[in-house]
Amino acid sequence: MVTTTSTSNSLAGNATTTGGNAVAAQATTSENRDMFTKLLVAQIQNQDPLQPQDPTTYVNQLSQLSQTEALQNLSQMTTANASVLQSLQTLAMGGQVGSDVTVNTGTLQLGDEKVSGNVQLLGASSATDLVLTGSDGRQHTVALGAHGSGSLPFTLDPSALGLAPGTYAIQAKPADGSAPQIEVSARLNSVRVTNAGVVLQVANVGDVATSSITAFNGKTGA
Repeated sequence: MVTTTSTSNSLAGNATTTGGNAVAAQATTSENRDMFTKLLVAQIQNQDPLQPQDPTTYVNQLSQLSQTEALQNLSQMTTANASVLQSLQTLAMGGQVGSDVTVNTGTLQLGDEKVSGNVQLLGASSATDLVLTGSDGRQHTVALGAHGSGSLPFTLDPSALGLAPGTYAIQAKPADGSAPQIEVSARLNSVRVTNAGVVLQVANVGDVATSSITAFNGKTGA
């Protein structure tokens, strides 16, 4: 009988600890409860009558089951809420397709069209340069001149600057040596959902995350 009791206790203990985690991850709450009840009844039936199990053990096991169920329900609710929020975000972003947006970026995709944007200077600068680096490693510098702290606007004309179509890294270099944020104003072309989240396709920039959008500027007239 002692040997039987030891085996039953071990089975019940494993079911409520290591094995319980696997069951909770794969089974429903109802299935977990049914399995726990069967194990608990088997444990009581096979215990040594001369050395009965401590009643507090059953209470602790029931408490563990309740905690597991609560955590599982919370996880399911969190997953459902995240899915709803992503759907709402996608719908909201989808309604902005065709709008002009402002994007925080470090790259540009240049063609024949002019590109406008601004440099968010952290302080007054006696001179600020825009440095565009092509895929061939060649750098092109555009002088923007002196400006106070805040937004310094710029417009890039690829034809006038002799910039071939392609992708360029863009960096602002103020006289104070800081690294200010560069924002580009362009059209939001599309919104799509991927495993990584919502991705926006912006003209002259490419694919960006929603966190890169700093402003929605509305739709321009036809």
